[in-house]
Amino acid sequence: MTPRLLAVMANIHSQKKRIVRAERERLENRRYTSKIKTYFHRLEAAVAGGDDAAAETEHRELVQTIDKAVKRGSLHRNTGARKKSRAARLRRSAPDA
Repeated sequence: MTPRLLAVMANIHSQKKRIVRAERERLENRRYTSKIKTYFHRLEAAVAGGDDAAAETEHRELVQTIDKAVKRGSLHRNTGARKKSRAARLRRSAPDA
């Protein structure tokens, strides 16, 4: 068990299972949000560097990851839409840079 689970330990079996499941789901949500941040930083770097092909690839990966996160419930749909909008706005500014 992780240290986070040891702090609050229930006596009821179903609650113990729920704590373990909640921790597993929390970590999966963190993986999605971390991956989205990583792709956004890569997109920013590609746009700043003027690499149009890399920016297109990173933008596509970012949008796919956001859609997956929204579909599985890691992100709210409005949050996903906002992040995709920011990415598209950044992507459109690529030729100007």
